[in-house]
Amino acid sequence: MSMPAPPAAPVLLCAGEALIDMVPRATPEGQAFLPLPGGAVFNTAIAAARLGVATAFWYGLSSDMFGAQLRAALDAAGADASLCPPLDRPSTLAFVTLVEGQARYLFLDENTAGRLLTPADLPDLPDEVGVLFFGGISLVNEPVGSAMEALAARTAADGTGRLIMLDPNIRPGFIRDEVACRARLFRLIALSHVVKLSDEDLFWLTGPGEIATQAERIRAMGPRLVLVTLGAKGARGFGEGAEVAVPGEAVTVADTVGAGDTFNAGFLCALIERGLARPDALAGLGAPELEAALGFAVRAAAVSVTRVGANPPWRHEMATG
Repeated sequence: MSMPAPPAAPVLLCAGEALIDMVPRATPEGQAFLPLPGGAVFNTAIAAARLGVATAFWYGLSSDMFGAQLRAALDAAGADASLCPPLDRPSTLAFVTLVEGQARYLFLDENTAGRLLTPADLPDLPDEVGVLFFGGISLVNEPVGSAMEALAARTAADGTGRLIMLDPNIRPGFIRDEVACRARLFRLIALSHVVKLSDEDLFWLTGPGEIATQAERIRAMGPRLVLVTLGAKGARGFGEGAEVAVPGEAVTVADTVGAGDTFNAGFLCALIERGLARPDALAGLGAPELEAALGFAVRAAAVSVTRVGANPPWRHEMATG
């Protein structure tokens, strides 16, 4: 008697920002800028696909040369961009400059393919999509912020039991209306099952305090899990019945760009592979399972920071798990 095939792993849909980072480079003629694919949610999609997760991506991708560059990068990683029709609007550009060693950004985002997405542009999600990830600057500006919130709200209410993860990836310098931004993020937090925040993001949302106390304030808004990343010190996870801490990996850091995005992908990869990427599974998630998922996410991010630029690991490059 043949045994039934195990259920297929859910597809992860990453919905949010894709842009071109214009990175400074010295040339004999003076400073130039190298265009590199980027954006927090785009980086998470690339990282998840490289780690072996069936991944789709949705955002406004331009029909211009930079949009083609973004599509080529998704395709090379194995991520599906078929939900993104080419749009006759420009791509978002983020010019990076270093001022006293600190990165400063100039965003050219007005009237772009991503910025002008509206709730009317929401895609019909394939049945295979079982996990959605949201985050980044696509949650801040209009009308795209309303489109992302509408997709999250529609998903939360559609009765399919899809898992929603949120990483606000807050950039205070990009936010013009802090009151409106916090209100949107709090609404999205209430719709999400997993919320990941850096310690800086956590305190921006809740004010200063002890990490565990402030993380529990976020979890009381609705999420089953709250994850807090601590840079080189690792990460902490707070669930209904479990609280764990995972130390950072000892590595030589070349560049921290994309580390948090790779962490997000690693955590979702660990949940999906263990059959835990469902809201009901997170309700009873124990400390061993949470620690294992956090550990895999931290290891993936540790590989990423040993490389220049957002360059997450492929699955065969992960030492364990």
